[in-house]
Amino acid sequence: MPTEIHALIADARRRFRAAGIEPGEAALDARLLAQRLLGWDAARLMTHGDEAAPADFARDYEGLVARRAFREPLAYITGSREFWNLDIEVTPAVLIPRQETELLIEIALEHFDHAQPLRILDVCTGSGCLAVGLGREFPKAALVASDISQDALDVARRNLTRYGVSARTQCLRTDLLDGIDGPFDLIVSNPPYVPTEDASGLQPEVRDYEPPAALFAGEDGLHIVRRLVVQAAAALARDGIFVFEFGAGQDKAVAALVEAVPSLTLLDVKHDLQDIPRAAVARKTSRS
Repeated sequence: MPTEIHALIADARRRFRAAGIEPGEAALDARLLAQRLLGWDAARLMTHGDEAAPADFARDYEGLVARRAFREPLAYITGSREFWNLDIEVTPAVLIPRQETELLIEIALEHFDHAQPLRILDVCTGSGCLAVGLGREFPKAALVASDISQDALDVARRNLTRYGVSARTQCLRTDLLDGIDGPFDLIVSNPPYVPTEDASGLQPEVRDYEPPAALFAGEDGLHIVRRLVVQAAAALARDGIFVFEFGAGQDKAVAALVEAVPSLTLLDVKHDLQDIPRAAVARKTSRS
């Protein structure tokens, strides 16, 4: 007799917990994988989950469960991650968008009106999630999205096209801002900022699957930020805003790096939902 869907999900949940996945996440991932395969929403799964599994579901679900039990990130298995209420395509070529990165868009909305014809640069664009979100929030903006990885830019282009932002966005393969002409009203970036020595302490999903070039930045995690701050200052328009993400415990060092650039003034250090300092906000000024 075919096994009930709920029974297969319960078994997947147990396997995920045995693999070291936190119980709440294990339950969610088991359910989301089933929904993805069935094409059902949560309500339908709740009301029809006691039915016998459709033909081939058990076999196909097992393949997905095995990947997740090996700690492959759910987003790489499903091929997408929600960001700014958008379904963003992801592949192993790009960093998986995190909720804390939405803070950069929130900051942009604090400083600019939706109707402004801005020039926006997204450095280290990866999946293009920031460029897509900003492009939709600022429909008159012209954008540039840069990344050193061509594979990442290919993913970003698909996301920009899907959400109608590609016609206003130039995608450039380059190292940070090399060869990019300003001035820009807004520069955003979620650069690599994990210290290399922290690699062993990362979750397997991050350490073993996400692209190292998008994660690690030298012994203190600030190798990229040091260059980025100087280059962004040169590319900003007068009174332009520069917003970038950084890692836990880096706030004082980041503040010092920004303040060391004569044309930048640190306006704020924003905290994420866990009250961790997460994003620096600077303005291009003429202070000497």
